[in-house]
Amino acid sequence: MKAEIWSDVMCPFCYIGKRNFELALKEFPQKEQVEIEWKSFQLNPAMVTDPSKNINEFLAEHKGISVAQAKQMNDRVTEMAREVGLLYDFDKAIVANSFDAHRLSHFAKKHGVQNAVEELLFKAYFTEGKNTADHEILIAIAVEAGLNSEEARTMLASNQFADDVNSDIYEAQQVGARGVPFFVFDYKYAVSGAQPSELFLQVLNRASE
Repeated sequence: MKAEIWSDVMCPFCYIGKRNFELALKEFPQKEQVEIEWKSFQLNPAMVTDPSKNINEFLAEHKGISVAQAKQMNDRVTEMAREVGLLYDFDKAIVANSFDAHRLSHFAKKHGVQNAVEELLFKAYFTEGKNTADHEILIAIAVEAGLNSEEARTMLASNQFADDVNSDIYEAQQVGARGVPFFVFDYKYAVSGAQPSELFLQVLNRASE
């Protein structure tokens, strides 16, 4: 069975959705037969990386609300994340364009470690407060996942995998993904959002039948 997951590194619900899906997989008898492929999606393609600004400040500007209101919104998401064992720190999270992180994900897919790299990207962004647009950070993530540092550096210095990222974004429009996370199982069953693990398990069972 194939599970395609459209997501963005800066999407807090994508990390929660990843964890809920993994909880469902643990309960799924045929979990060894599930092939996971991460697909690129950009919530804000025009976002300019700004290490001087945190996500609370960005959200306040983006939605036209106060920083205090933005922090309240992010606090609610932090609590949702905590319920599935994730530690979010929006006070440290850096405003970063995700395009190069998506290129790294495609590079990782080519070498069979895409899921590991996605986990490390989410952790770097939401927990560790790292700039996920910084090439040195991305190279360190690649190395932690077992990839070659010089190959990763060469890839990031080029335009490699840019077409793959754009192709995923175009494909998202074709399959009806207006937001992320968006899961598609065996090209038949779609699940939108960070749904509970019970729902993911139901869909896995249905797809396997």
